Amino acid sequence: MKLVPILLLVAAIVFAAEEKKEEERPKTFRRLIPADVLRDFPGMCFASTRCATIEPTKSWDLTPFCGRSTCVPADDNSGRLFELVEDCGPLPKANPKCKLSDKTNKTASFPDCCPIFECEEGAKLEYPEIPTLPPPTEIVETEKTPEEAPTKA
Repeated sequence: MKLVPILLLVAAIVFAAEEKKEEERPKTFRRLIPADVLRDFPGMCFASTRCATIEPTKSWDLTPFCGRSTCVPADDNSGRLFELVEDCGPLPKANPKCKLSDKTNKTASFPDCCPIFECEEGAKLEYPEIPTLPPPTEIVETEKTPEEAPTKA
């Protein structure tokens, strides 16, 4: 009968350890960019890190970089393709109280290859702000305005 509480305690410790591992994992960043498409292979994304064509909805590793991409068709049925890039994002700003952990495995597959930092008590990592571009609709509208040239009388 004493065996049951001991097994429950062991299970709780294992479960807590697994939860902690999840918290240590760094955030992943996602961005959608126009896909590279070769003229001889329309309708397929070109993966430059593999020198291969990839079918829509398929993913590939970005080795030697730490990341993964997915070939994504446009929502508007235009035939355009996008690449959904997932990676570790920008490195944090330098902080002498935080060091790159020995747990970091640069050769692992994504996202396990992302850097893990260990900081002293009370220290926090700060990340740079990433500027974003305005949506394409705003760019198109500003390009249309110069067309309205004044007419000579």
